[in-house]
Amino acid sequence: MKPGDRLMKHYLQFKDFRAEEYAYLFERTRTIKTRFKNYEKYQPLVDRTLAMIFEKASTRTRVSFEAGMYQMGGSVVHLTTGDSQLGRAEPIEDSARVISRMVDIVMIRTYEQSKLEAFAAHSRVPVINGLTNEYHPCQILADIFTFIEQRGSIQGKVVAWVGDGNNMANTWLQAADILGFTLHVSTPSGYEIDPTMAGVRNPGCLKLFKSPFAACEGAHLVTTDVWTSMGFEAENAARQAAFADWCVDPQMMQLAQKDALFMHCLPAHRGEEVSAEIIDGPQSVVWDEAENRMHVQKALMEYLLIGRIG
Repeated sequence: MKPGDRLMKHYLQFKDFRAEEYAYLFERTRTIKTRFKNYEKYQPLVDRTLAMIFEKASTRTRVSFEAGMYQMGGSVVHLTTGDSQLGRAEPIEDSARVISRMVDIVMIRTYEQSKLEAFAAHSRVPVINGLTNEYHPCQILADIFTFIEQRGSIQGKVVAWVGDGNNMANTWLQAADILGFTLHVSTPSGYEIDPTMAGVRNPGCLKLFKSPFAACEGAHLVTTDVWTSMGFEAENAARQAAFADWCVDPQMMQLAQKDALFMHCLPAHRGEEVSAEIIDGPQSVVWDEAENRMHVQKALMEYLLIGRIG
């Protein structure tokens, strides 16, 4: 990708791509994963460098991006909070101008979406959202690919979100709007999802439920997240009390479709947001889901750096 190329894309929110782009990405992911499983060398990103900037630590994000980039033939520069200090040691805009002259693509995992957007606005190379307080598009990319692997198209299906109206819920809502499925959301009072944040065109893709049991009724996929996300630790005691009835357990899953899947972006707290019987049971696909982060991100980096293959 040449600096100033009009076709340069960033991936900052799920709604940055169209449905047909996702269809392409999921097909590329399938091909790339098959090659990986067959030990077929595939390195289209030789001489490309990924800079990973972490203001929020993560096991899965680091391993999936770093291993994925090496498998694709590229190299990785890993920057932590102390190394980068976006907007502290120097303005974000200046960091973006410097870093993007030295690497080919940047992944940022930070707190405010505004930081990510400021960096992208002044970057000469594609920028990927590795997670912000508002959105987590790479995780939903992996989740939907996992559903497609297991059950086929997600169009017309029902996904139940049980728990906090957080970055995951916001991103699921954008995905429902773009890919044509229905999102059932149940959160405790005070932790609701904000539909305006997702900027959806079809508000009918969202259905809100006071009862998590009602939200799971008829769902093809039930998914959740920790009750206290990183950065909200001071609220932990209050959240433990508020979310007590929002644990995905066998009784809740029984209301979903018989072949419904369970997903969790991990790390999980058994006995809190999900019971051990569910996350370790036959309906759970959390380990495939975790591995698929790497494969969808390889397809994403290939697309952002090279464009369509074939």
